[in-house]
Amino acid sequence: MITDPQGTVLAVFLVFCRIGGCVLAMPGFSSARVPGLLRVFVAGGLSIAVLPVLWNTVYPAVSNPGATYIGLIFSESLIGVMYGLLARLYTLGFQFAASIIAMMLGYSSPGGMDIIEDSPETSLSGFITFAGMMILFMMDFHHIVFRALIDSYTTMPFGGIADMRANLISLTDTLESTTYIMLRLASPFLIYNMMFNVSIGFINKLAPQIPVYFISTPYMLLGGLFLFYVSVAALIGQYAQSFPSVFVGR
Repeated sequence: MITDPQGTVLAVFLVFCRIGGCVLAMPGFSSARVPGLLRVFVAGGLSIAVLPVLWNTVYPAVSNPGATYIGLIFSESLIGVMYGLLARLYTLGFQFAASIIAMMLGYSSPGGMDIIEDSPETSLSGFITFAGMMILFMMDFHHIVFRALIDSYTTMPFGGIADMRANLISLTDTLESTTYIMLRLASPFLIYNMMFNVSIGFINKLAPQIPVYFISTPYMLLGGLFLFYVSVAALIGQYAQSFPSVFVGR
């Protein structure tokens, strides 16, 4: 039996602020294809589920609500958004790497509608991005994020002021690690494009009468798609396996 309905509702709402902020920025859940009402239901269900675990941490701060409750709403929402952005930066880096891969393969067709977001993307980069997101969900990356979010009540004590310097350091470290990982994943295609263009340049110098530009494009696509065929499994696998090291390390 609930002895303090008002305190219980206020406690649920504060937990909802941190979890809802994470869901708001978290990849997959924050997609333009996911209705906003569904995100609210997911965040609300998770908040009610974890409230018994966090009851002794949250309830004492709301048993006597005052003006500080408004500040708690903003600080909790900021912490949740920060955790969601850490995962979001990783997926945005992979989307950027997918665009680079498509460009290096000569797949520069006009962009179409993206499967996950509303931004235009080529079919190849959209396929890579969607495959990476699907593998992340299959490997339960959202469990890692939510577990870290619950653990954040220890690392970022409830009721305290959010440390903006620590948050910015976490974001920049995640961005740095993501950049190195995505550069490593896209490096075979960067090297392929460089070698192919250097070879075509030599051919153009040796036989300037050949319209190299029109002849080279089909060969670039053929070789690039074959390289993508033999490396796509390792590409997606390394992307999914690197997520825990990047996220948990923050």
